[in-house]
Amino acid sequence: MTNEHSSKYFFLVLLVLISSCSSTNGIRFWKNNSIEPDEPMPLQNFSEEKFISTNWSIQFDGDNDLGNFGPAFSSSNLFFADSEGNISSIDPLNGEIKWSLKSNFLSAGVASGFGVLAVSDTSGNVIAYDQEDGSKIWSVNVKGEVLSKAAIDAKTVIVKTDAGELISLDKNNGEIIWSYRSNLPLLTVRGSSSPVIQDDKIFASFDNGRLGVFEIDSGFPLWDGAISYVSGTSELENLIDADSSPIIEGGLIYATNYQGNLNIFDLAQKRSVWTSESSSFYSPLITRGMIIVIESDSNLISFSSKNLQKSWDSDSYRNRNLSNGTVYKGQIVFGDEEGYIHVINPLNGKTIGRKKVSRKPIKSVHSRSSSLYVVDESFKIFSLNI
Repeated sequence: MTNEHSSKYFFLVLLVLISSCSSTNGIRFWKNNSIEPDEPMPLQNFSEEKFISTNWSIQFDGDNDLGNFGPAFSSSNLFFADSEGNISSIDPLNGEIKWSLKSNFLSAGVASGFGVLAVSDTSGNVIAYDQEDGSKIWSVNVKGEVLSKAAIDAKTVIVKTDAGELISLDKNNGEIIWSYRSNLPLLTVRGSSSPVIQDDKIFASFDNGRLGVFEIDSGFPLWDGAISYVSGTSELENLIDADSSPIIEGGLIYATNYQGNLNIFDLAQKRSVWTSESSSFYSPLITRGMIIVIESDSNLISFSSKNLQKSWDSDSYRNRNLSNGTVYKGQIVFGDEEGYIHVINPLNGKTIGRKKVSRKPIKSVHSRSSSLYVVDESFKIFSLNI
């Protein structure tokens, strides 16, 4: 978005993020006249089957408003960075910090892969560090703010800027190999999805509500498709950002966008094969034969992955500003604005575990091996077990 547009729409977009689209009936995905539409749903009693325990926690610095700072993993190491530029290598078993360094103010969290770490600062610099000791390898300015984690493979580091530009950087020296610029709409939600690398291809969703697939070596666009199309009469109604990364599984690509759709694309056919209306900031969750979406108003919906029929839906967490969800030991786990972690049975949507772990809103949850990692708004990271 240009500076002129950013200035014009800053407070409007902020309201959209805070209210999760509940301020305008025309873009609301649920209606119930007996309930105040903006009021968070009180937590309901449940039968506890899963117990949550805390292994360790570490307090970092800054404000994690967007929730785009999460841990990165490589072998037996966990890496974490905060917005103040503190980057650390952490032992995931006990939380012991192996090394730490001070970088610039950062705009997104750390990515790891193939021996390097990549971060992006608020001045548009992408910086690579050595995983072993944190020594700086290179820095390059991409002339745009990067609000999501990079994707890394053996030869390249892929980033996406707030200007809608996808850029490939040489992993060894930071040299720009190629770039692709998407068409940016006038109004966007502040945030961005991370590109995904798989089978020598890059999969990326953009602020114009489209999914793109690119050849990793050349950046050549192989094909693209609309996650959803604009259908409103105002810029606010036509805000269809895709701020979640696509999920590739079983020859299919699953993608969501805000005020749009859950869309399934067939990799072989290179086209959409199924859609369902849904508004979400997060990637869909796929486990145990179910597809589950955390919608922008914090309602939950699910579909059978076999026949794509709707299975269950739940408004138990409506307006609780849920974090992203993750699949952990076959269950669905997410956090909310009051610092609670919730465990959901994906087969029926019932809550089977809950624990308040922070006094701050939970901004993201991440699973790795047998551990669960949670990051709150104040940059406190927790290691949990269920």
